[in-house]
Amino acid sequence: MKRVALFVITNLAIVLVLGIVLSLFGVGRILDEQGVGLDLYNLLVFAAVFGFGGSLISLVISKWTAKRMTGARVIASPASEIESWLVQTVTRLAQRAGIGMPEVAIYDSADVNAFATGMRRNNALVAVSTGLLRYMDREEAEAVLAHEVSHVANGDMITLALIQGVVNTFVIVASRVVGHFIDRVIFKTERGHGPAFYVTSIVAQIVFGILASTIVFWFSRQREFRADAGSARLAGREKMIAALEKLRRNLDQPHLPDQMAAFGISGNVSRGLKRFFMTHPPLDERIEALRRTS
Repeated sequence: MKRVALFVITNLAIVLVLGIVLSLFGVGRILDEQGVGLDLYNLLVFAAVFGFGGSLISLVISKWTAKRMTGARVIASPASEIESWLVQTVTRLAQRAGIGMPEVAIYDSADVNAFATGMRRNNALVAVSTGLLRYMDREEAEAVLAHEVSHVANGDMITLALIQGVVNTFVIVASRVVGHFIDRVIFKTERGHGPAFYVTSIVAQIVFGILASTIVFWFSRQREFRADAGSARLAGREKMIAALEKLRRNLDQPHLPDQMAAFGISGNVSRGLKRFFMTHPPLDERIEALRRTS
């Protein structure tokens, strides 16, 4: 549960804060003045505006947030041979993928990892850890970079934002419906909104947000398979398999911050119900999926 995606956490936080602020100021009052019923049309419009609004805010600030959380330093002018290689490699991969040149960054961490983020395919960020550069050879590192470039080329962040927007909308609508039911049926409030509506809506929003996030995590796992396949096309299947196998031997090493887990090349493995909250498929499954491709 701790290793949830930064994007999901940011969205839930934004939607929750918006809901509380609007409730306190009465702006979000969706029930009619007499409290006779629930105006579902206005509720849906309200939920869509603020649900997608939270998602878009997360998308817009994704690069800034990632840099702040990891301390990633963008390579404006290569100062070493490895930095020159990184920029040249990403340039070549971006051209093959048909996208604009992303910002290339390095962040200081023993974690063997990399990530890509950004709101547009032609203005993204690709970052690698110093641990990855030390642990992997050039061919393996190239495959990892190709994986991240494929995320950008596939428009994964945009699709994720749209999915999260739908999830946010559902969470807002469902939580208000539950709050309305408890307020009217259990506490017998007849006019306006009673305290039960606000308290129940907030609690329901948190619970529904956690449950609905499993949809986002499912998409996150599927996009890893697609990015692996993209890396195989851009850099070579055997290179990507070799990179994943090396990552598998490195599972006990430090990882990205919990909030950044979904953006990395690999994530920790969970079992049971926790599997629904995994941002990445198990490395064994990813390797097997690549080996099945022709």
